[in-house]
Amino acid sequence: MARMIRLAILAFALFGALAQTTVAVTTHVVGDSKGWVVPPSDDPLFYAGWAANQTFIIGDILLFNFTTGSQDVARVSKEAFFLCNSTNPIFLEKTGPANITLNSTGEFYFIGTFDNNCFRGQKLAINVTTSPGPTPSPTPRTKPENFTVGDRLGWVVPPLGEIAYITWAYDKTFIVGDHLVFNFYNETDDVAVVSKEAYDSCNTSTPLALYNSSPAVIKLTRTGEHYFTSTYDYRCDLGQKLAINVTGSSTGATPPSSPGSSPSSGTAKPPSSQAPGPSTGSPFAPGPSNAAPNSRISGGYMFIVLLPMAMGFLH
Repeated sequence: MARMIRLAILAFALFGALAQTTVAVTTHVVGDSKGWVVPPSDDPLFYAGWAANQTFIIGDILLFNFTTGSQDVARVSKEAFFLCNSTNPIFLEKTGPANITLNSTGEFYFIGTFDNNCFRGQKLAINVTTSPGPTPSPTPRTKPENFTVGDRLGWVVPPLGEIAYITWAYDKTFIVGDHLVFNFYNETDDVAVVSKEAYDSCNTSTPLALYNSSPAVIKLTRTGEHYFTSTYDYRCDLGQKLAINVTGSSTGATPPSSPGSSPSSGTAKPPSSQAPGPSTGSPFAPGPSNAAPNSRISGGYMFIVLLPMAMGFLH
């Protein structure tokens, strides 16, 4: 009789652990009540803001609510996402609502292929992890690095406006001693160091420093915010602008000096006509740091923990 009771307890414990696997799966309604549409005011950050409040793990489901025949959703590569190129999607769902299971870790990119919907903000980038626990803090850097602004895109009027350079800078940590490398075509572009006020208003009449020879290599010599744009007509208004924050010092970094120093570089190359390729880094926003990890404990983990305990109890 005692053995039967132990068996019943063991079965109950294992069933409870396995049930956690089902509970852990979450269905995320993309855009919440707005659904999958061109966002209000063509806001390019609408879906990035939505994703910032979510935590995505393997097995979760994205629910795209849209009207069949007037909207669709395509999963695309990172490069196609930034260019709003829907010619070769990874897959395309034309019937709404569309349920998409996140079956692997890493970055996922989705766009709408109708008309100019992607250019108007109907696009979503997310990052999927194996568990909802907080991401460990990266080890602080101690050596300066070179950052090629825009990666292969270079320093140009970006296809999607300002969001391109916001995204590029999002997951990067800049420290004193780092260098920004701006690749552009000589005599057709430049890069200006400007104040925050000039950056916000796209007023380039009195830049703090101006570089008109590519590649322009700018050393970050102080902590705080740094602002850059192009002085050519309308390019700032069209999104050719970059804002970064320098947070600390590297070991042996050069003491702060006047902004806009320009050391030479023998490795940087001007941009080519080749289309921009994927770059490292996360999408617009990872899951929030205040997400409650205890609400989504993996069932597999619980099973592994409870099984030896239950077997020991049985014997």
